[in-house]
Amino acid sequence: MDPMDFSDLRAAFVNCTLKRSPEVSHTAGLMDVSVAIMRAHGVVVDEIRVVDHHIAPGVYPDMTEHGWDHDDWPPLAERILAADILVVGTPIWLGDKSSVCTRLIERLYSRSGELNDAGQYLYYGRAGAVVVTGNEDGVKHVAMNVLYSLQHLGYTIPPQADAGWIGEAGPGPSYLDAGSGGPQNEFTQRNTTFMSWNLMHLAALLKRGGGFPAYGNQRAAWDAGARSGHPNPEYR
Repeated sequence: MDPMDFSDLRAAFVNCTLKRSPEVSHTAGLMDVSVAIMRAHGVVVDEIRVVDHHIAPGVYPDMTEHGWDHDDWPPLAERILAADILVVGTPIWLGDKSSVCTRLIERLYSRSGELNDAGQYLYYGRAGAVVVTGNEDGVKHVAMNVLYSLQHLGYTIPPQADAGWIGEAGPGPSYLDAGSGGPQNEFTQRNTTFMSWNLMHLAALLKRGGGFPAYGNQRAAWDAGARSGHPNPEYR
């Protein structure tokens, strides 16, 4: 197989902008660089703008079972689970990820206790990364927060798994604004490119290798008494 052909992979780019379509999203502008790289190498890309959907707050898979009249999360979750790669995009507000991004993480968490066919937690075998934009400090803080959350849920994080752009501190041009310098910023464009390739390489290794190895991380085996090398086999 051509090592530059990733046509067996799917990626979900989930944009947590506060702006509903068709309003311009600067976060989408930077995510589009990664989207273009992946599509050029065969990856099937699904783009989701979270705020265009009614996603109820909560930490259950379907919040209509917990008092809400409507919840778009169940079908969106299936689209994300169909992907080998998840790229979360978020703007910075008050130095942190957007409220929409927080809700996305909470709803991803709602299914983290489910198991895959290998008996591992559901998100195992997938690669994750984050893209951040804004005109205030906080890119690395937001990246740390989101990447920690993704790996805690079970995503595998490759090297250089974050990319971001911020303008000068305070009011000023955002990524796609004329004269911002964002699309020409060498540091940002390099990191976005490296992130994209590392995601494709890692996702291909995982998918073509049968997923993340199952020994030592299967919930049912632990519950049945397997201790997988734990220094105290009597531990309960």
